[in-house]
Amino acid sequence: MGRGKIEIKRIENSTNRQVTYSKRKNGILKKAKEITILCDAHVSLVIFSSTGKMNEYCSSPLIKQLDRYQKASGNKLWDAKHEYLSAEVDRVKKENDNMQIELRHLKGEDLTPLNPRELIPIESALDDGIVGVKAKIKEHYRALKKRTRMLEEDNKRLLTRLSQQQMEIHGRVEMDTMENTGYNNNNQKADGTRDYPAHNDNHHQVPFGFQVPPMQPNLTTVTTTTTTNNK
Repeated sequence: MGRGKIEIKRIENSTNRQVTYSKRKNGILKKAKEITILCDAHVSLVIFSSTGKMNEYCSSPLIKQLDRYQKASGNKLWDAKHEYLSAEVDRVKKENDNMQIELRHLKGEDLTPLNPRELIPIESALDDGIVGVKAKIKEHYRALKKRTRMLEEDNKRLLTRLSQQQMEIHGRVEMDTMENTGYNNNNQKADGTRDYPAHNDNHHQVPFGFQVPPMQPNLTTVTTTTTTNNK
């Protein structure tokens, strides 16, 4: 007797339902892997259980398969903004890869597979780079030379100002010296003595008394009083 057909309907018993899900899930995943290997097919399989647990199998990146599905079916899986952003990301990645290749070529790396025609632009780029570097060096040199000239001019101005101040100070010192010398010469007499300001004491008379000893024994002693004016 042959096996009868099993009616396809929801299994009411939760335990039996879970056991059946586990067996058939493993069988589907096995069949997906087998068809990928045997037939070189691109397979994407995603399964969610009633409890929310996910199982998946993708023979190639899921994004690529979804893009192929979108192009083949004509169904829009994403909106225009998402597509624009995705294309922009791809463009930037490609541009970055090309720049990395060019940078390695400029550094002298990975040049072996290039033919002479492909090497010419690299040589031109290096020549342009050398010209730009030399121009930048000259620019820095001119700026440094200009700065040096300005500093030298500032130094000259400061030295001139310092010299003028020193001359002014020296002239003042000589003038003060000459004035002091002239004052001393005016107060000096012919005999070398100097007059100094006198105190005005209203010409007080100070008497001085002294005795003149007798030149001869028989002369009497004479007392003389002299009055001196104090000037």
